Formats: sequence, structure tokens, C-alpha cells
Amino acid sequence: MDGHDDRYATKVPEVSLGFWVIKIAATTLGETGGDTVTMTLNWGYLAGTGLFLVALIALVAVQIAARTFHPALYWATIVASTTFGTTMADFADRSLGVGYAGGSTLLLICLMTILALWYATEGTIAVDTVNTPRVEAYYWTAITFSQTLGTALGDWIADTGDIGYRGGALIFLAALAVVAGLYAWTNASRVALFWAAFILTRPLGATVGDFLDKPVGQGGLAWSRPLASAAIAIFIIACLFLIPQRAGRHPRGELGLKQGRG
Repeated sequence: MDGHDDRYATKVPEVSLGFWVIKIAATTLGETGGDTVTMTLNWGYLAGTGLFLVALIALVAVQIAARTFHPALYWATIVASTTFGTTMADFADRSLGVGYAGGSTLLLICLMTILALWYATEGTIAVDTVNTPRVEAYYWTAITFSQTLGTALGDWIADTGDIGYRGGALIFLAALAVVAGLYAWTNASRVALFWAAFILTRPLGATVGDFLDKPVGQGGLAWSRPLASAAIAIFIIACLFLIPQRAGRHPRGELGLKQGRG
């Protein structure tokens, strides 16, 4: 940037349609990848959660240490957070026995708490102001809680009554359509709409992932989890090459909730 530019670059990508396409694919990979380790490879939820937590911490540390935006690093960290979210939610729901309702409620409280702390500290929760280590720490903590919450919500809806994975995907797709409508036709806070969309794309990705690898009798397509994971990973890599990736920017000094374009 030259000295006349009145906007600062962040280390997260500009939010566009391409961002959401890759985000949904990444959350789907998180579901199939997490299930591959915990179920197909039979590591179990606890070991799988530990493995992906280590990977997530390492990638977040590298992301924070990086001086500029690196698309591959950013999306690898997103995939790590969504994969950890898958195994963590499954561990809480099934191994700890708190159930879908209890797990979803606990995770929602955790997410709202970190967003409240972030806002109290920085005066904003807009993601296009993520340009300091402290804000990045808030950002990645919120991202991880939202990913885990999304997994729990997706499983809860899909396993409720006769809704199934297809029905669950349609419900979350409809909710995202409402958010998109609010974005297009109202003056609702762009920051609030971003976080709503970010949370909702996780259960959408989770239900799509389950739809791909669950048995036909449970409403899925019975794809091999490793095969589905590989196919989605290839799709994400192709998107990184085909969809322009650049750091988001925010107006100099505009840190309030309404100014964030997140």
C-alpha cells in the first residue's frame, strides 16, 4: 500500500461470494475428514479431538505470526478449526453424554461470551479489523466455537424426527437465504449478518458432509469418507486457484460495530 491509501489490509480474505463457496466446502471437508479419523480409522472421538486440536493450535500460531495474508494458510486453518469442531462436538454429544441440546446450548454460550469479550475489548467484532495478534486470537477462538456449534446444530436437526440430512441441509440453506435477503434489502448490521452466516454455513456443511458419507438407509449417499474428503479437498484447492483471494480492508479508524463490513 502507498502512503495515500486510507485503508488497512487484514490477514483474512475479503468477504465475497467466493469466500462463502470455499467456506461451505471447508466445513464439509471438516465433517468428512473428522469422521474419517474418528470412525473410519477408528481413532475415537477423544484421540481425534486431540489430534486436530494440536493441528489447529499450530496453524493458528503460524497464521498469527505471518506478516501478510496467505490464502492457503488461512483456509488450512479454517479446515483445521472445522475438523476440530466436528470431533469436539461429537465427543461432547456422544462420549460425554450431554446430548445435542446440551452441547449446542453450551457452545452457543461460549461463542456469545467470546464475541462479547472481543467487542468489550476492541469496540467491534468486525472481521475486517483483524490485524493485530490480540484481535486474531479473538477471531480464531470465535471461529472455532462457531464451527463446533455448527456441527452440534447440524447433527441435532438431522437426527430430530424424520428430518434427516437432506432436510437439515434444506433448513440451513433456507436460513442462509433469509440472511442473504436481509443483507440485500435491509440496513441490518453487516457484522451481525456475517456472524449469522458464518455460524449457519457450518451446520450446512456438516449436513452436506453427512449426506455424502452416511448410509442410504439414513438418508445419505454412502460415499467412502476418505474419497469424499479427497474430492472436497481437490475442489477447495481448485477454488483457491480460480477464485481471486485478497486480504480484506477496513477504513482507517472506523472501529465501531456499524462500520465493520465483516
